[in-house]
Amino acid sequence: MAQRHLDPTDPTAQAVTGDALAGYLRARATEFLRALRTHRETGGVPAGGAEESVDAALLLRRSARRISASLHTFRPLLDPEWSEELRPELAWLSGTLKLEHAYEARLERLLQALNRLSGTTALPAQPVAAVAVGTLPDGARAAGDGRGTGTAPVPLNAAPPGTGGPARPAPAPERGNLTVGAAKAGALLERQLTLARTRAHSTALQALGSSRFHAVADKVALLASEVPLTPHAPGTALHPLAAAAEERLTQAVAALPLLTAGHPYNAEALVHGLSPDPSPHPQDGPWHQVRLLLRLHRYAREVLHGGNSPVDVGLLTAGQSLNRHRDASEAAAAAAQAARTPRIAPATAYALGVLHADQRHEVEAARFAFQQAWRKQTVGAS
Repeated sequence: MAQRHLDPTDPTAQAVTGDALAGYLRARATEFLRALRTHRETGGVPAGGAEESVDAALLLRRSARRISASLHTFRPLLDPEWSEELRPELAWLSGTLKLEHAYEARLERLLQALNRLSGTTALPAQPVAAVAVGTLPDGARAAGDGRGTGTAPVPLNAAPPGTGGPARPAPAPERGNLTVGAAKAGALLERQLTLARTRAHSTALQALGSSRFHAVADKVALLASEVPLTPHAPGTALHPLAAAAEERLTQAVAALPLLTAGHPYNAEALVHGLSPDPSPHPQDGPWHQVRLLLRLHRYAREVLHGGNSPVDVGLLTAGQSLNRHRDASEAAAAAAQAARTPRIAPATAYALGVLHADQRHEVEAARFAFQQAWRKQTVGAS
C-alpha cells in the first residue's frame, strides 16, 4: 500500500538525520525535567486539588511517551543497551501516572451514560403524542423533552409526582426498571472507581518517590545534555525508519475487520461483548494495537518535522476514534466488573447490564468512525 503521510520523494524529509533526533530527544527531556520540578513544587496533590500539579503530571506522561516512542522507532541509531534499558522504564512511568486520570474519566463517562439511559438528563425531542401536552407544568415539560430553557435536568434521585418534587410523565416499564437500579448502580460504580483512583494516586506518589523513578530521572537528565547516538547516526536519514513505522501501522489496519466495522451495528461483536467471561474482549486487542502504532507514527512525524508536525485532520480523527474505542471498552469492562459484585439487587444488576451494552455500542460506533476516517485517508492518497 502506498504511503499516505510520509512522501519518500520529499527532499526535506530525506534531509532529516540523526542530529534532528538528538535535538528532539533533548527537547523532550527538558520538558520532562521542567514538569518534574513543577510537580515537586506543588506537592503532587490529588487531581482537582491543584491544577498546576495535574498539568505537570500530564506533561510528565507526554514527555515520557514521546521519548519512549522515539527510542523504539529509531532504535538502530541509538546505543542499544542504553535505549533498551530506558524505554521500558519510561513505559512503566507513563502507565503508572495515567491510571488516576483514567479512573476519574471512566467514572464520569459511566455516570453520564447512566443518567442518559435512565432518562434523568434532557432527552431527545419526543413526538407530541408521547406527552399529554397541557397536563404538566411548563418546567416539568421542559425537563421531560429537553426543549425548555433555563430548567436544570432532573437528577437520578428526583422526587416522584405528588411528593413535592417536579412532576414528570410516567416512564415506560423498561426505563422505569432502569431508573430504579440506576441510582444504586451509580453509587456502586462511584465507590469502586473512586477507591481505585485513590489507590492509583497513592501508587503514583510512591512511584515518584522510589529509587526506580530517581534512576529514570537521572537518565533523562543526562539525555537533556547528551544523546547516546551510534557513531554513524548523525548523518543517517530518519525517513526510512519513520516510513517503517507507518508501514507497520498500515499492515495492522489491514488486518482489522474493517468490512465489519463498515456497518454501524456489529451484532457479532455485541454478542461477544455480553458474554459473562471476565477476560478482555477478544475483538478489542487488535484495535488497541493499532492505536499504539498510530501513536508511534504520529511521534515519528514529530521528529521529522522538529516537533512542529503539520496537522493531518484525517490522522487526528482516526486517533480520536481509537481513543473513544479504548475509553468505551474499558468503561464496559468496569460496568461488567461492577455487575459481578456479590449480592447486589436485581435492579442494580439490570442497570449495569444495560450500561455495559451501551458502552459496547459505543465501541462499535468508534470502530465505524475509524473505518470512515481511514477510508478517506486511503481515497485521498490514491
